[in-house]
Amino acid sequence: MLGVVLLLLSSVPWLWTTVAARGHLHDEAGAPTADVVLVLGTEVAEDRRQPGERLAGRLETAAELVRQGRARVVLVSGDGGGASGDEPTVMAAYLTRLGVDPARIVADPFGLDTYDSCARARQVYGVRRALVVTQSYHVSRAVTLCRHLGVEADGVTARCGDCGPALLVEKSVRDYLASGKAAWDVVSGRPPAVRSAEDPAVRDALTR
Repeated sequence: MLGVVLLLLSSVPWLWTTVAARGHLHDEAGAPTADVVLVLGTEVAEDRRQPGERLAGRLETAAELVRQGRARVVLVSGDGGGASGDEPTVMAAYLTRLGVDPARIVADPFGLDTYDSCARARQVYGVRRALVVTQSYHVSRAVTLCRHLGVEADGVTARCGDCGPALLVEKSVRDYLASGKAAWDVVSGRPPAVRSAEDPAVRDALTR
């Protein structure tokens, strides 16, 4: 009985992220419009110059949203000093190769996790509404965090060429566990790990 109670309690944060994101999740073809599309970082390839498979899927989805006129500016947010490489620099370069105007790309090198990416999008770059692009196992948590941090976010499920069943299970379990930290971050109201002055880069890109 105690085990069941503990399981239910541990599931509350995951249920929160799932329920809070309901009605705000879309596939690429059904995405709404927003001035900004926020692409969340993840591992780059071994050569440290190309995006990893999942990151490439996120960027390809974002580029398609721009091509379709569903977004005007891409904010790439990741860890500029990540273990696998400089995520935002790799992301911006790949978007440019996909045909996105470099003047429409803004890079945040201090999006150290999902919470920080959402918080900094609002607090540093002044983003009030955005499409958030990431894979299916991550998108509910990302949307929920962004909405609780002041960004009117709609999630767009990213392409994922290597998302076989085993990987999806692994990543879904990881995200289930990460929802506890997400809930604590929101309740505690922690600031992002790196605080920065307001940056007009997104606003400037929108006026070009």
